Parts: sequence; structure tokens; C-alpha cells
Amino acid sequence: MVRFSARRLLQACLTLFAVLSLFTALPARAGQDFLDPAVAFRFDARMADPQTAEITYVIAPAYYMYRERFAFKASGAGVTLGEPQVPQGKVKYDPTFEKDLETHTGTLTIRIPVEGTGPFTLTATSQGCADAGLCYPPQEHSVNLGAGGAQPASGLPIGGGAAQGGMSTPASAPLAATPTAAPAAPQSDLSTIAGILGGGSLLAIVPAFILLGLGLAFTPCVLPMVPILSSIIVGEGRHVSRSRGFVLSLAYALGMAIVYTLLGIAAGLAGEGLAAALQNPWVLGAFALLIVAMSLSMFGFYQLQLPNTLQTRLTQASNSQQGGKLLGVFVMGAISALIVGPCVAAPLAGALVYISQTRDVFIGGAALFSMAVGMSIPLLLVGLSAGSLLPRVGPWMESVKRLFGVLMLAMAIWLVSPVLPGLAQMLLWAALLLGYGFYLLRHTRHWAALAFGAAFAVLGATQLVGLASGGRDAWAPLAHLGGAPQNHGLAFTRIKTVDQLDAALAANAGKTVMLDFYADWCVSCKEMEKFTFVDPAVQQKLADTVLLQVDVTANDADDKAMLKRFGLFGPPGIILFDGQGKEIADSRVIGFQNAEKFLASLQRLQR
Repeated sequence: MVRFSARRLLQACLTLFAVLSLFTALPARAGQDFLDPAVAFRFDARMADPQTAEITYVIAPAYYMYRERFAFKASGAGVTLGEPQVPQGKVKYDPTFEKDLETHTGTLTIRIPVEGTGPFTLTATSQGCADAGLCYPPQEHSVNLGAGGAQPASGLPIGGGAAQGGMSTPASAPLAATPTAAPAAPQSDLSTIAGILGGGSLLAIVPAFILLGLGLAFTPCVLPMVPILSSIIVGEGRHVSRSRGFVLSLAYALGMAIVYTLLGIAAGLAGEGLAAALQNPWVLGAFALLIVAMSLSMFGFYQLQLPNTLQTRLTQASNSQQGGKLLGVFVMGAISALIVGPCVAAPLAGALVYISQTRDVFIGGAALFSMAVGMSIPLLLVGLSAGSLLPRVGPWMESVKRLFGVLMLAMAIWLVSPVLPGLAQMLLWAALLLGYGFYLLRHTRHWAALAFGAAFAVLGATQLVGLASGGRDAWAPLAHLGGAPQNHGLAFTRIKTVDQLDAALAANAGKTVMLDFYADWCVSCKEMEKFTFVDPAVQQKLADTVLLQVDVTANDADDKAMLKRFGLFGPPGIILFDGQGKEIADSRVIGFQNAEKFLASLQRLQR
């Protein structure tokens, strides 16, 4: 009876995990510090040949540039520029601007025809943003180049390489950024396989990865290893007590966890080098195909496993360790991390993408350590029970197998979403949801499975309805059909200069003042207006607060002075002042925050 209940509980947990993994979109965030624009968007220019100027932007991982923001002009006698040849970028529908926007990541090379002879000055204007929600002001670079018979110039910017219009804040001075929350609206950043990593909160990451590891432990190629490895641990039949069995199982689990933790730490240390490689569309496509191949094996089309000779050698190596000895069991756990590798490749790849983007060694190690702990839970239970809880392989395992096959297909779609247009994303999600939904409705009789099947089918149909009606947002397919409530948001008083800010702070002595940095070209600013400042709870919370706003759209001298005063690279940025006109410590909100997260930030300041 106990065994039957445990199976039922396991099925319920796995089904719930699949639903949460499929529909809880928590985009990954690229750390709490933002790069100096000169580092985020490295600029270089040279003459590729006497009639062609070549502009190169090296865009840091988790940052992107807008195609429509590029502009070039030449200053020189008799020299004119032709039409810039800009490679095609990634086109995505932006719900904030309600139009398709083309963005560029990685390394971007732009070639510009040059007509005329003699030296000239090329001025390049560009603008980029960070995935985490910060948009930089337009940047301007001026370089001396040669045309006609001149040799290619080095392309060093005038003024010792400083970008004209860039911020003067040193790149080594980090911003006091607050971790951004998962937005209420989709974003154009690189989504990861494992969206559960999203907000970067350790309290959310640890249980999520433990649950992920627990689900992996019951996949068909990992579960059969539990009785095999447990027999090795107890010393080939040697009787052990429950406490001794648990200690041995714990040593085994730690050995396996150490391997995955080291992988997470290595990814964190590799940082943007790994992230840059993994953001390449060809790499993303290769990972997606690998995951699809693994999912097909879950549906029984074929078996995926390590070559028999290699797996046999690994198993023999583990068998050569002395069973019952803590060190030997620990080594066996480390070896088993290699043996079960084919089953955990997909989630491991997703975790490494996120970790390399955040460059957070601690979060990376903790995430994969937690996954290994989850994978080890069945083994710990086996050790504690002296083998009486070993599950039997049966028909219920086939349901688990198919469930994880569907989950892997969802991971594949999620992975390639950044390089797919909205239409393709919605078609893929519709196909997956409708396919799995109709499968459950046709092949199951249990009421819970039928309910989930109906839910999947409805969600898939919603994608098709949204697509047919002109929607291009897979996460809100019908949002374009509903009329938004007429809420004009917060009423800000616009200021322009540092002197105006000081005067406003003095005039409102004794009151809390909120200063908001805004720009028309700032996507996250539009999101704050559209999804955060219109929230009634936010408006009520700020009812007694003086609201000031700086519009830095023009990026003129006054705008740069305001940004420089607070060490900001660009909007959005929110700073709070107390009744004495002093900035409240740790009050800054950098990047987009949804209403719930923004309210939590305001609540924290009142403690």
C-alpha cells in the first residue's frame, strides 16, 4: 500500500513539474552590474579597401543593438557615403512598441561604400541595450579614415579611443543595481532552456533544481541504475543498518554532486566566453536538435546511451572501488555522474547557458549541486530503507518517459526562441500543446490526466487563435485583442538639469522624492509605464511621494550631467530621496521591475 501511494505521489509531482516548467516563464538575468557602453559595444573602424569602410561592433553577451539606430556620416572634401550594408539581425515582435524590431548580438560587421578620395572623418551613431532591462543613450564615435589610395587606417576613435557621447563613469565602477524581476511582459533577451533560473533568487533556484534532479532520477536510463549502484554501496550483499546505509548513500550523492558543482563553477568562471559561443544561432540550433533527439528516445523511437565499451569500463572502474568504504562510495558517485550523463545533458546544457551569462560562480555551483541532490534523493531513500523502497519498473514508467519527452521538446522550443520570429514560436508551441493535449485525451482514462490534456489543448488552441488574429507574442497570444484599461499611470513632474533637481529637492523638504530616468528609445521605460506604473497598488503606495522624471531622450549635455551625477549608464533608473534631499541607501531600481517586484522594493525601504 505504501509503494502504491508513493507511485501516485510521484506521478502527481512529475506532472505538476512539467506544467510549471512549460508555462512559468522566468527569463534569465545577466547579473546585477551593467557594463560601460564602451565595453558592452566595442567599436572599431577601418578601410577594408579604398572604396569601402568597415565598421565592427563586438557586442557583449546579454547585450544587443538596434538596427534602426545605426547612422553614419562623413566629413571630408569630396567624400560621400553609400548605403550601409548591415547584415540581417533577429526580428522580433515587441509588444511595447507594437511592431517588429531587428536587433543584433555577438559580432556585427557593417560595410559602407565610400565615394571620393582623400582622408575623412567618419561619425557612427548607434544604440544598444542590456537584456536585464537597461537601455543606453545613443553612442557616437568619430574616427579618421583614409579613402582613395590610402592604406587601411587603424580606426582608433578620436580623443584616445573615447566614444563621443558615452558615459564617463569608469567601467570598473559597478552600479548599485537591484536584481530585476521576471517581467509581466515578454522581452527580447536570450531565453534559456531552464527558465526556472530566472530571477536569480537562491530560494527559488535551489528547490527548482532539486525538483528537476528528482524528475531526472526517475527517467528510464537513470532509475535502473539505482538497484545496481545500491548493491555496490552496501558491499555486494553485506548487511548494513539503516543509518549506515544512509551514510553510504550520502557519500555517493556527494560524489555525484561535486562533479556537477564543478561544472557550474567552471561555467561561472568562463563567463562571457562560454556565453558568446552558446548564443550563436548555429550552436543554439545544434543544442535544440540534440534535445529533440533525446526526446524522441523518450518516445521509444530508439535508445540513447553511452557506447557499451565505454559504459562497461566506467562500471568496472566503479566496481573496483571497495564497497562499504566512504571514500570508495564517494568516488563511485563521481563516476556515476559520467555514466548517467546522456540523461542529464539537456537540463545541464540549459543550466550552463544561464550560469555563463550571469558569470555568477556561487549561483552556478549551487544550482547544479541542487540538481545532483535531487537526483540522489531516491538513492538516499534506498540506503535509509536498506533497499525496501526500490521502485519496480512498470507501465507507469512509460507515462513518465513520455512526459519528459514532451518536456524536452518544450526545452528545444524555448532554446531557439531568440532566433525565431513570433509566428514560428507560436506555431511550435501550438503544435506541442495540441499534440500532447490530444494524446492525453485519447490514451488516458484517469480524470487528472484528462484535465491536464484538456488544459494543454486549450492553451494550444489559444496560440492558434492569437496567431490567426495577428498576435505574435507566444506568452500572451490574445493580449492584442483586449482593450487595455485607460490608466494613465503616475503623474511625473519633468525636470531637465541638475540645478532643477536640487531646487525640487529643496522645495519638497520633509517629503520622499522619487526620481525616474526615462527616454523615448528605452524599451524597459515603456514597460515600466505600461505594466508597473499603471498598477493601482503602486499608485497607492506612491500617493504621498513627490514624483520627478528626467527625460534623457536627447542625450544632450544636461542629460549626460544628470546621468553622470548618479553614475548611471542610461535609463531606466529610479532613485529615492529622503526628506532631507539625500539619496536613500540601497534604494536604486535599475532596469525593469514588474509591479509586484517594484512594490517589494518600496516595502523594503520602509523597514
